[in-house]
Amino acid sequence: MGGELFFADADSNYSDADFVIFGAPFDGTSSFRKGSRLAPDAIREASYNFETYNPYFDIDLADIPFHDAGDVDISGNCTVEQAQAAVGDMVTAILSDGKIPIMLGGEHSLTVPCVRGSMNHFNDLGVVVLDAHFDLRQEYEGQVNSHACVSRRIIEDITDNYISIGIRSGTRDEYSLTRSRGITYYPADLVEDKGIPHVLSELSRHLDIDTGHLYLSLDMDVLDPAYAPALGTPEPFGLTDRQVLSLIRRLAPRSVGFDLVEIAPGFDSGNTALLGAKFVCEFIASAWVSR
Repeated sequence: MGGELFFADADSNYSDADFVIFGAPFDGTSSFRKGSRLAPDAIREASYNFETYNPYFDIDLADIPFHDAGDVDISGNCTVEQAQAAVGDMVTAILSDGKIPIMLGGEHSLTVPCVRGSMNHFNDLGVVVLDAHFDLRQEYEGQVNSHACVSRRIIEDITDNYISIGIRSGTRDEYSLTRSRGITYYPADLVEDKGIPHVLSELSRHLDIDTGHLYLSLDMDVLDPAYAPALGTPEPFGLTDRQVLSLIRRLAPRSVGFDLVEIAPGFDSGNTALLGAKFVCEFIASAWVSR
């Protein structure tokens, strides 16, 4: 493991922890703005800004057993397949020990091994991805494991028990694919018009009836750039920070894994990393109080 900076208050030993944070500093397929390899430590640094007490849940983060395992060993010139393998090994180990993995990306391609590892442990898994983009391309720039293909890889190679929320960007072919395959998604316009309560009430109806567990992936570009400007591929007209917070609070209690990806910290003064760190804190608190 690399890195010496750890998430604030992640003071538990690995053996005692219920949640294990790890970083995945890789952005090898990023196509617009690179820099998400720097996000894990930017998020960790931002985490020291916050009080540990969460008034919404009346719980103190310092009382929750969680551990920061550092970064997976991803060299600067490794392939996306090598990066995915390293992430997959980490997630498998954490899940095998009965803990909840929380990955700090890095780019969105690294979600695939997280979902695969979770599916290997929970065959009643549903996947919820918060994202501005469909990411349903078969390949992008000659790479089938690109960040632009992550949802296609999940649906075709792991599980089609999948829903995305916040979509507002895709090719004509991607929109056609969702119709032909019956892929469920909630556009950002619908979220704005109908509200988060409507989306949440619909989720259970569209996930498989036997879904007992969720994997939650948060691509930070689901947010409008007004809230999160430092992104790999920012897309206007997105969700608000409050809308994403509501989704996390409702979905975290059912989630067996979580990732937060696509922050490119060099493109603002730290606000996007601050928001990402706060979302991680809220995921941990939300999941803990439901136990």
